[in-house]
Amino acid sequence: MSATEIPVLANVAELEAEFAQLHLAAMDHDAALALGEDLIQRSRDKGWSMAVSVKIGDHEVFHVALPGATPINDNWLRRKRNLVEHTGEPSFLVGQRLAAQGKTLDDLELSEVDFAPHGGGYPLIVDGVMVGSVIVSGVPQQDDHALVVEALTALAV
Repeated sequence: MSATEIPVLANVAELEAEFAQLHLAAMDHDAALALGEDLIQRSRDKGWSMAVSVKIGDHEVFHVALPGATPINDNWLRRKRNLVEHTGEPSFLVGQRLAAQGKTLDDLELSEVDFAPHGGGYPLIVDGVMVGSVIVSGVPQQDDHALVVEALTALAV
């Protein structure tokens, strides 16, 4: 089965620069819970229905689905998280890099069943090490990505 062509929606160099700057000083359970709660509040403020998940290592410490979110959103969370954990990079960056190169998940030997190169998944990086991930699903992928970046930027300050 061939993977779906990915649309170009953003500048890869800008996404790479954003990722290079968006690392955290620390991440623990309290910070993960605060991040999840912040994402839920930002989503509500925008009138968005979303599913949000924050993981530290293998432990999912936050998972909320707002009214209107469905099990389909949970599947998107899983697939975006798989890509983030596989690559160590934001899912939107991976997808946009593939799009800019005219490639698909097939070129990475990854299946769309288990991986999603769409915005909304972000690794949590502390001292150059991926310690977890934050994933959202519910709105167009560039908005999913922007929401996570907003919340991580606020946390990193």
